[in-house]
Amino acid sequence: MNQPLRARQFFKQGVPTVLTGAVFGFSMAAAIAQTLQIQHAGPPPAAAAARQSGVAMRDADWQDAARQRLVPVRIYLPAALETPSTSASAAKLPLVVFSHGLGGSRFGYSHLGQHLAQNGFVALHLQHAGSDRAVWQGGPLSVLGNVQSAASEANALARAQDVSFVITTLLADTEIGSRIDPCAIAVAGHSYGANTAMLVAGASVERDGKWISFTDARIKAAILLSAPPFHGEGDQAAVLRGIQLPTLHVTGTEDVIRVPGYGSDVTDRIAVFRDTPAAPPGKKYLAVFEGGEHSVFTDRTRSERALAIKSATRDLALAFLRATLQSKSGAMEAALALAKPLLVEPERLLARRLEAHFRQNSP
Repeated sequence: MNQPLRARQFFKQGVPTVLTGAVFGFSMAAAIAQTLQIQHAGPPPAAAAARQSGVAMRDADWQDAARQRLVPVRIYLPAALETPSTSASAAKLPLVVFSHGLGGSRFGYSHLGQHLAQNGFVALHLQHAGSDRAVWQGGPLSVLGNVQSAASEANALARAQDVSFVITTLLADTEIGSRIDPCAIAVAGHSYGANTAMLVAGASVERDGKWISFTDARIKAAILLSAPPFHGEGDQAAVLRGIQLPTLHVTGTEDVIRVPGYGSDVTDRIAVFRDTPAAPPGKKYLAVFEGGEHSVFTDRTRSERALAIKSATRDLALAFLRATLQSKSGAMEAALALAKPLLVEPERLLARRLEAHFRQNSP
């Protein structure tokens, strides 16, 4: 990882920097929370999560001594991994590191971590101090200040470093690390976490005429849920050109981030997909779910359609990881075929949006 960035707004066109009025502040905080669909409740009962069929779960608080930074993690393991193996030839398992969105925690997105563990993967969900659920503490104006700080360039850098730190720490673990295949590691993330995933997967930003990279070469594939563009960073294709590994992009037609001073919708997700290199050729996938909202990939949404989208997303993620980390041919094609009734073609979606725009603005 190269030189650190100065602490300024990473998304330069993000949350406003001037906030006035308690009533206005409360409305803005409510809008942010509603848009991002943050769970304010505490973690799910550990015992209940640990009893998931075929899944073991461990929580830990790892200290990065070099940065004086605590990084909490939750690890989902195949239950068989709990039984110590004395065989040097025991099969090594692939690892997926998951980065949460703004205001999230290591306890979120448990449906995905459990599903991966049930199917032979180790899923490590980390928590990023400074942009985790602590941003919702305090009064409305405090929350707004916390959100601004969470989107700072310093936090964006710290999040990328968190990912590399937890990979190194887990691989060094005498019990679990020896059972992980160091050549089969993927990163995944939702929203702000998708930006973090893109950074460690090869995205870079330009500062003072120099391109600064956060790439972790150990990562071999990336799953990007509701990935926003790097706003204010100019040519997005230039920012993303360093992503030279397979990517799976997942979004929904109603995937909207709407907070005061900043808006982003599904068209941005499609643009991120198009600007991401197809490297290696053909190893780039996009799934757009009809009716899928920004929060649909979290644990919170439980409508019938949301549950169907979540299930299909889990199947797509698993198939993508099997195809990229385990070289299982045909896995993605089969999963996309099964998900097809829930999907919409991006070209059709964009044409539909354009038609609606002309209808609304015609005399």
